[in-house]
Amino acid sequence: MSPTPINRPAADEHIDYYGKYIALVPGDDAVDALITQIDETSGLLGRLDEARAAHRYAPGKWSVKQVVGHLADAERVFAYRALRFARADQTPLPGFEEKDYAEHGAFDARALTDLVIEFRAVRASSIALFASLSPEMALRRGTANDSLMSVRALAWAIAGHELHHRGLLVERYGLM
Repeated sequence: MSPTPINRPAADEHIDYYGKYIALVPGDDAVDALITQIDETSGLLGRLDEARAAHRYAPGKWSVKQVVGHLADAERVFAYRALRFARADQTPLPGFEEKDYAEHGAFDARALTDLVIEFRAVRASSIALFASLSPEMALRRGTANDSLMSVRALAWAIAGHELHHRGLLVERYGLM
């Protein structure tokens, strides 16, 4: 649990695109959500064997392993943005091309257990970062991918992004 809760961001703290992710997150503290999710998602993935982890629900779609790699990569990018903004760095940050990251991450060549360990490590780092923030830091804003976003909106977007992809893993990949 964070010393100071990271409350849900106001609508003007992020572009509409991230609102769909933020809306998926229950509760009133992003850090609590991040802590809860780490075991839930790891548990879901821990039931898969390597063949199932290589499954794609349709041609041209990501494998389960690529989804896990994408979650870790996107969380790293979002947490880095949050760190920069929390430290009052006003340098505009570029976007990233998630499809290129997934294609060039070589996730299918790795063991699912290794990807889950990496995901958990990235998440633990994000939790430590967000739990360390003062209320003032959580409200700071910066620009990434030509869009203004607050630090706390990034915390909620990380949690919601994971929930979005976990829902797809259940719905389209048949994971339970």
